[in-house]
Amino acid sequence: MIGVGDLFPEFISNGVNGKNEMVEVNDLNEGWTVYYFYPKDFTFICPTEIMEMDRLVDEGVNVFGFSGDNEFCKLNWKQNNDLIKNIRHTLVADCGLKLSSDLGVVDANEGVCLRATFIVDPENVIQSITVNALDTGRNVDETIRTLKALQAGGLTGCGWTEGEDFVA
Repeated sequence: MIGVGDLFPEFISNGVNGKNEMVEVNDLNEGWTVYYFYPKDFTFICPTEIMEMDRLVDEGVNVFGFSGDNEFCKLNWKQNNDLIKNIRHTLVADCGLKLSSDLGVVDANEGVCLRATFIVDPENVIQSITVNALDTGRNVDETIRTLKALQAGGLTGCGWTEGEDFVA
């Protein structure tokens, strides 16, 4: 698996943006970016995470969700699932699981992405990676807390929240 301190790999993929438009997505983002991976479209846990991951848009970061399903599947899912139909971030097709494989976040037995989250700084350097088993959803509050701690630029203790002092 790729690690903290490594550059996030270059990629170009198709996706569906917040306006339900088909778009080409690449790694040329300015600012902080959260890339998250989920197993499959049209599942039960995934839309709960996708809906919550949309809160990251309010934090002023780029947000992209990936699975191995194609962009047509994503568009159909968005149009028909009340939990995700109004998300503002882009869902990206990692057909063939190339990017997921490059990152080392594929469950080989199931042939799908693990529930992985990468927080990447403006220089495209990975600053945080979390990976959950297929049946365990993520806590977006912790993703936001980690993002803010990384952006704070100081020593942040366990459980640090925005506005607290740094560790001396």
